Amino acid sequence: MEILKGSGFIPGELLAKINSPEDLKKLNENQLEQICSELRQYIIDLVSVKGGHFGASLGVVELTVALHYIFNTPDDQLVWDVGHQAYGHKILTGRRDIFHTNRIYKGISGFPKRSESIYDTFGVGHSSTSISAALGMAVASKYKNLKNRQHIAVIGDGAMTAGLAFEGLNHAGVENANLLVVLNDNCMSIDPNVGALKEYLTDITTSHTYNKAKDKIWELLGKISKFGPNAQEIASKVENAVKTSLLKQSNLFESLKFRYFGPVDGHDVVRLTKVLADLKDIPGPKLLHVLTKKGKGYKFSEEGNETVWHSPGLFNKITGEIIKVVPKTPQAPKYQDVFGHTIVELAEKNPKITGITPAMPSGCSLNIMMKAMPDRAFDVGIAEQHAVTFSAGLATQGLVPFCNIYSSFMQRAYDQVLHDVALQNLKVIFCLDRGGLAGADGPTHHGAFDLAYFRCIPNMIVSAPMNEEELRNLMYTAQLDEVQGPFSIRYPRGNGVMVNLPTGQAGWKTPFSKIEIGTGRKIKDGKKVAILSIGHPGNLVTKAIEQLKEKNLDPAHYDMRFVKPIDENLLHEVFNKFDKVITVEDGCIMGGMGSAVLEFMADHQYKADLIRLGIPDKFIEHGEQSELYEECGFSPSKIADSVIEILEVKKEKVSKKQA
Repeated sequence: MEILKGSGFIPGELLAKINSPEDLKKLNENQLEQICSELRQYIIDLVSVKGGHFGASLGVVELTVALHYIFNTPDDQLVWDVGHQAYGHKILTGRRDIFHTNRIYKGISGFPKRSESIYDTFGVGHSSTSISAALGMAVASKYKNLKNRQHIAVIGDGAMTAGLAFEGLNHAGVENANLLVVLNDNCMSIDPNVGALKEYLTDITTSHTYNKAKDKIWELLGKISKFGPNAQEIASKVENAVKTSLLKQSNLFESLKFRYFGPVDGHDVVRLTKVLADLKDIPGPKLLHVLTKKGKGYKFSEEGNETVWHSPGLFNKITGEIIKVVPKTPQAPKYQDVFGHTIVELAEKNPKITGITPAMPSGCSLNIMMKAMPDRAFDVGIAEQHAVTFSAGLATQGLVPFCNIYSSFMQRAYDQVLHDVALQNLKVIFCLDRGGLAGADGPTHHGAFDLAYFRCIPNMIVSAPMNEEELRNLMYTAQLDEVQGPFSIRYPRGNGVMVNLPTGQAGWKTPFSKIEIGTGRKIKDGKKVAILSIGHPGNLVTKAIEQLKEKNLDPAHYDMRFVKPIDENLLHEVFNKFDKVITVEDGCIMGGMGSAVLEFMADHQYKADLIRLGIPDKFIEHGEQSELYEECGFSPSKIADSVIEILEVKKEKVSKKQA
C-alpha cells in the first residue's frame, strides 16, 4: 500500500478507505472488529513515534466506531469530554492523513476544536463540560423543531466527579430533551479515580443482582426497534424494569430523571452498535454506562501503570519500552518536582501544612507527599472549586493548606478564590503549576491569565520564582506564621535552571531563606536599558543579555518576584536611572506585570519609553514552548531585538531634536 504523503504511516486495508463516517457506515457488521483493530494499531503506530495522549484513546476505540457507525454525525451532535480520548474520532472524521501533525506547531490540535472540523461540535480541554454543552445543543434542536437530531455526550467517570457534570445532569433531567450521556467508566482520569462516586459505580458493575436483571432489560431493549410507533410504550416498560430490578442504591441517575442502561462491555463493538441503535428510539434524557479499560488492546499499557501510559511520550511499540532521551549534560529538575519535595520538607517541620490537588497528584508531584504523609495530602477529584473551598475550610481551623492547581484550571475556581478565601483573608497558599505557555496541549492548557486575574484581588499576594531556589524560598516564606492571607506562587511546566552539583547534591536544594514580601532583586546593573522580568522568563532575559554582548550592549536586569505587592522602591530606582524599560512575562500583557509597571509610571509621573513583552491579546495555539516564546516575542532573540528596537527609538528622538 502506498505510504501516505507526508506522514510515513500506513493505515490498514479498511481504515485506508475511511475518509468520513459515511465511509464507515458502508462496512458490514462483520467488519467492525477489523476496523477497530486497524484504528487501534494506527493510533499505536503514530503515538509511539510522535507522542500524545495514548491510553484514553485506545480505551474508546470500539465506542468511537460504534457511535459514528450508528449516529448521523455531524448532524447528530457528538460531544467528547476533555478530548484525551478523541484520537480515533479525529482519524475517522477526515483527519487520518494529517494526524501525524497532532500537537505539533501549526498542526492539528490534540483536542476537539470547532474551527478544525465540523465533526468537532464543541471545543474541549477542561473536563466535565460535555453534558452541559450537549444539553444546550439538544434544547436548541428542540426549539428549532429538529426532533430527529441526536445529541451524545461522552464523559469519563473521572470527569463525572466535577460539579459542572452534576449541574448538567440536574438540568437535563427536567428538560425532556433528546440527550444521551455515555458514561465511559474505566476507573481512571489521569491518576486513579477517588471518591464516593467511584465506589458507587464499582458497586453497580460488580453486583450479581444487578447483572442478572440486566439481561432481562436488554432483552426488552432489543425488541424496541421492531415496534415502530410503540417504541415509547416499550421504553416505559424498560424503565419500569430498571426501577424494579436494579440495586436499591442504583437510583442516582434515575433520581435525576435519567433512564439508566448498562453497564455494557465497551470493547464489544457489535453489541455496542445494537445498544446504541436501540437507544436512538428512546426519547428524553438517558445514560448508558459503558465499561472500558484505558490502554485497551496494547499489552504494555494494559499491564503497566495506567498513569504513565496516559501520555507516555515516545516508546518502542514492539517492546513497550518508553524512550527516554538521556541528556549529555546534567539537567535541572522539573519545577513540579521541586514543589513536591519541598512541601514534604516543609511539612516535616510544620505540622500545620497540608497539600490539596484536584485529580493531578502525579502532574503536580503532590503524590510525593501523599506517599510520605497520606493523612495530610488530599486528592479531591476533578473538582477545582471544591479544592479551593475545602482548603479555605482547613485554613479556618489553623492549618496551612498548599492548594496546587494548574494555572488554567484555577480559572474554574475563581469565584471561590474571591469569596471563600480572599474576602475572608484566609491563609491558603496557591501553587499554580503550568503558569505561562504550557506547550503541546495548547490554548486550553496555557496558564496565560493568572498574574492578571490574581493581581486584581484584594488581600492576594502574587509571586513567581525565577528559579528553583526562589520557588523553595517563596514556599518557605508563605507558610511562616507572620505571613497571613492568600498567597499565590506560579511556575511553568518543565525544567528549571539549577543543575545538580558535581558532588551529586541537588544544586537547587539550598537552605531555606525568607524573602521579604513585595521585594525584587537586581540581577545585574547595566546601561541605557533596564529589563524587568517576573518568574522563569528571567532566564530568557539572561540569555538575551549574553547575545547582546556581541553588539556591545549591556542592559540592566531586575527580577521583580512579586507582581503584588510590587516593589516600588526598586521601580523608583529603575525609573530614576533609566528612560528605556522593557518588561518580560510569561502571561497576558493586558493586566499583567507590564501593566502594573505602567500604572506605577502613571501614578508617579515618570516618563520613559516602555516595551511590554508577554502573551498578546489572543489565544495562542499549541507547540513547543520555545516555538511559542518566539511567536509571542519573548524568546531570548526577540528580547534582544526589543532592546535594539528601544535604543533605535532613542536615536530617532535625538536625531529629531538635533534637526
